[in-house]
Amino acid sequence: MTRYEMAQIVAKALAKGANVDKLAAEFADELERLHVRVAALEKKSDNVKITGAVRYNYASNRGNNAGYGHSLRTRINFNGKVNDNWNYAATLENRQDLTNNEGDELTRFTVANLNGRLGGVMVTAGRMYHTLPVAEIYDEKMDGIEVSYGKKIRIGGYYGKLATAKWQNGAGTTAAGAGFEKTWGVNAAADLGKSVTLFAGYDAFKDNTDKAIDDNGIFDVGLKAKYGKFGVGATYLKSNSDTAKKDKGFVATLSYGGASFAKPGSWGLEAKYYKQGDGTFVAHTMNGDAWMFRENYGANTDYGFKGYKVAGYYTVAKNMMLGVEYYDLKGYSNSEVKARTLWSEFQVRF
Repeated sequence: MTRYEMAQIVAKALAKGANVDKLAAEFADELERLHVRVAALEKKSDNVKITGAVRYNYASNRGNNAGYGHSLRTRINFNGKVNDNWNYAATLENRQDLTNNEGDELTRFTVANLNGRLGGVMVTAGRMYHTLPVAEIYDEKMDGIEVSYGKKIRIGGYYGKLATAKWQNGAGTTAAGAGFEKTWGVNAAADLGKSVTLFAGYDAFKDNTDKAIDDNGIFDVGLKAKYGKFGVGATYLKSNSDTAKKDKGFVATLSYGGASFAKPGSWGLEAKYYKQGDGTFVAHTMNGDAWMFRENYGANTDYGFKGYKVAGYYTVAKNMMLGVEYYDLKGYSNSEVKARTLWSEFQVRF
């Protein structure tokens, strides 16, 4: 047995409270080196945290885009502490289209950024999930910088480029809005007590690679409120695009309760009503077929959509949640164009 191996035995004995003072004195140098080595490993372990999430979903579509699909999405998240004020965040993502294996087993970093505090300003720089304060406008990735300041009254802004994600849609198509070369925006929100929040913003999308599609700027204003277990919200949208056929939008939300990954047995319900012209969204956050109403869909061309969503979520065990969503959408002005989607998902976090 080497002196180092003997020192490990002594260290374990000391940890258990054994009286091995003579041995500790004999192996003092080895114990000191062992202590330094263990402390370095513990410091490194605390410095980088790894979490993850797996989601399986099944979707059944009826209407003009009838069919079904199911897929598996896996995300591994890394968060490394740079110093007391800054962190590095990254997400490694894999998506598998289980319906026809198109886009199967594609894995890449979808997030890689530095985030932290610069004085009183929160800053994120790099590639990030860029969900606008009004997620019905854009909910995708962006390469750029995002800043925010304040607590009860908050102001923020961002500048960057919408990330191209051709691999993301199972059919291999480019995500809606990926052709815009630049994007920037400003927003503000104010809490009126603990129950009501007012918000407003402007989001610009510039230099589309499709020259037939003009630049777009979308104004939004709205409120959200929470009363006990009930939540309500309303948002008005207005586009200044010259090529948008319908430039106004409205979204209303009603919710009750809320499922939490940390609380088994918790559940929540949500209902939404949409009436959004084609100028009021770029990449919608919903799991329904909003994309269908942005494109020239055969002979049934329409410009935007209207309809509703109802959804329920239930936490079956800690870090395991079931969700079911139903969307019934029609063309903004042509109700013959329809998209009905029944979406179900099972999420696991670790």
